[in-house]
Amino acid sequence: MRRRPLHGLVAGGIGLNNGAMSDGSLFSNESQGALFEQPEAWEAAADDRLVAQVVVNRPVDRVFEYYVPQPLRPLVQPGTRVKVPFGRGNSTTRGHVVRVVDAPSTRHRLKEIAEVVDREPLIDAAMLELTRWIADRYLCSWGQVLDTVVPAGVRKQAGTREIVRYTLSELGRTQLAAGERFPKKQAAVLAELARTDEPLDVPHLTTAADCGTAPIKSLAEKDLITPIRRRELVFDEEPLDDAKIEPDLPLSDDQDRALSRIVEALETGEHRTLLLHGVTGSGKTEVYMRAIREAVSYGRQAIVLVPEIALTPQTIRRFRGRFGRVAVLHSHLTDSERHRQWQQIASGQVEVVVGARSAIFAPVPQLGLVVIDEEHETTFKQSSTPRYHAREVARERARRAKVPLVLGSATPTLESVKRARDDGDQYLSMPRRVSNRPLPPVSIVDVRDDPHLRKGHAVGRALANAIKATLADGGQVILFLNLRGYSPVLWCPQCSSGVECPHCSTTLTWHKDREQVLCHSCDYEGPMPERCPGCQDAVPKLIGTGTQRLEKEVAHKFPGARIARMDSDAMRQAGSHDRTLSAFGRGELDILLGTQMIAKGLDFPNVTLVGVIDADTMLHQPDLRAAERTFHLISQVAGRTGRSDRGGRVLVQTMNPDEPVVQLAAAHDFKRFAQLELGSRRSGHAPPFAALARIVVRGPDEAATLAEARRVGEAISKAASETDDGDSPEVRVLGPAPAPLLRLRDFFRFHLQLTAPTVDDLLALWRKVEADVQPPDPIELTIDVDPLDMR
Repeated sequence: MRRRPLHGLVAGGIGLNNGAMSDGSLFSNESQGALFEQPEAWEAAADDRLVAQVVVNRPVDRVFEYYVPQPLRPLVQPGTRVKVPFGRGNSTTRGHVVRVVDAPSTRHRLKEIAEVVDREPLIDAAMLELTRWIADRYLCSWGQVLDTVVPAGVRKQAGTREIVRYTLSELGRTQLAAGERFPKKQAAVLAELARTDEPLDVPHLTTAADCGTAPIKSLAEKDLITPIRRRELVFDEEPLDDAKIEPDLPLSDDQDRALSRIVEALETGEHRTLLLHGVTGSGKTEVYMRAIREAVSYGRQAIVLVPEIALTPQTIRRFRGRFGRVAVLHSHLTDSERHRQWQQIASGQVEVVVGARSAIFAPVPQLGLVVIDEEHETTFKQSSTPRYHAREVARERARRAKVPLVLGSATPTLESVKRARDDGDQYLSMPRRVSNRPLPPVSIVDVRDDPHLRKGHAVGRALANAIKATLADGGQVILFLNLRGYSPVLWCPQCSSGVECPHCSTTLTWHKDREQVLCHSCDYEGPMPERCPGCQDAVPKLIGTGTQRLEKEVAHKFPGARIARMDSDAMRQAGSHDRTLSAFGRGELDILLGTQMIAKGLDFPNVTLVGVIDADTMLHQPDLRAAERTFHLISQVAGRTGRSDRGGRVLVQTMNPDEPVVQLAAAHDFKRFAQLELGSRRSGHAPPFAALARIVVRGPDEAATLAEARRVGEAISKAASETDDGDSPEVRVLGPAPAPLLRLRDFFRFHLQLTAPTVDDLLALWRKVEADVQPPDPIELTIDVDPLDMR
């Protein structure tokens, strides 16, 4: 059965003039009461029934079938949202139509769709297929993925309002043709509508007829004119093409070779993944923009993913300086702004979409290139359902669209390195900085016996002297410390342990700016305890240094310096990141200190000193990627200096100066680090030489949760052993064991780890046991494929 396009079906001979429902839905089955008062007429047309297959945002990976009532048939298409009866009683929920078929797949009696929510599909066929792949790959429901793909502002139609337009009804045309007489103002309204077949809005009619709204209302009540109600965008359009286009920068030989390989991939019309491994300052962004220019010249669009969009204003300005039509998607946008951007992207007005991980779902009509900058960043992995990794989703979307995917980093993930080495991805190297500037020398400072640290300071003697010399020379300083707050530990000398959050098994952090203790795991906030909550005896002491305490120390040691702190506490206000970085770029600040948000994407030529306050904070975490993350952070923050003829240097304070990771990062030796770490991973059957999944079982009672985790582990181990017939791949089951963060938000947590040669092996095992391992209430179970957060 052929269905007409949705936008042409708002009014006409199918009883759809009711317009939008009170809850925002467009069309209601219930509102067409007269059509359904004769069920026998509906039953007589049973052979002509249409069935919609619908998925809902529930942790149930099933497709539900509903009959489509006759008046709603032209409106129900794959990609539209509908309101459907769900569960017991008269409750309803919203779902996404994923398919429309001519007959049900079951003999069971089906319910009917109640309402159509969208006037047009929010998801096209290609995105529906991609979201189905995501649901399969990350073991969640299709409906959960679809609700993630479509932003809340688009789902709520933020920035829209109901617009009412009128046309002549058949009765109105008949009476006009018969020469019926009408009051003067009503006659003027009818005459204006008779001049055109297009619907006219109220302001147009009142102006043309020189009247108020009363004649229009009267004509509508007499059914002489027909109201057509639609929700339309009413926000102001941002200009997309008024930016002054800046000229391209000259390319180095390394940049030119890398660009040629990417352009070659664009010209083939086939998918390729290219790993662009360029040291900090080698000009990777310029290569991206030249490649995007090539894709745009073919009439296509590009998606560029960056780790944290609000923290990279320099990158955004560079893209907007090269391309007039750039859309930026990030979490700081209002719902209305996000809806506007979404509509502009979908209409083809945008050449480049720049955004965080969810921008991979941007509805570009002619995708030509996908770029992931800083592909090693953990923020590309979503921590809640659906727990997708944007890099893998980008790879799959690019493969389906037959376009290149470019992964760029100075410190690529070992997964990407192995794929480029063994699995067919192309490796592009840019080992030199632009203008052949040298990488900054990195000095490892052993602070185990530093006199300043023995006094409780965070800045050691060597670093303090270097800061003093840099400021005297007119240079700028970046200080990196990956610990928020004033003191990261409240210590009880009587108990010889940290004071924990009342809801989590993690120590509280003192935030001096708020005069409160905070839990960085659950956001608990409270006053400083006068006594240790455990022994009720000793007064807790403040141990360690966070960014707030570091700021106070630096201000005291360098009283004339202009200092700014960048962490999630200091950068709460909208635009604060951009204001701080712009001031630093203009030379209005001397010292910028903060957490990892200052470790990436910044290019300030006058920065001649970078200090890493504590290189050991991530080194000894219970995580197989701890060494890799430590190398990434030291290398990335070191790359913030030496970007001009003034040069620069880096001082890394550590209690573990002989640690190989620290030594190799100081030597800028990524190749040697990758060789050592890949060898260790291979011998341990760990990613990227095996696929990994993590199962977390959590509940309010520790003993019951542990017992359930053991039952789950036994069921999986049994299924794995039954599968292992000599020819099948081996699946390893580790655990259960207490999670590193045993208690979180009043839930006790135990975890298991599953490894297998491929992710398909893991998925097959999980589907085999999934029904048998579902825990009883109130215990919950989650599974994370390719986990990065192992807390």
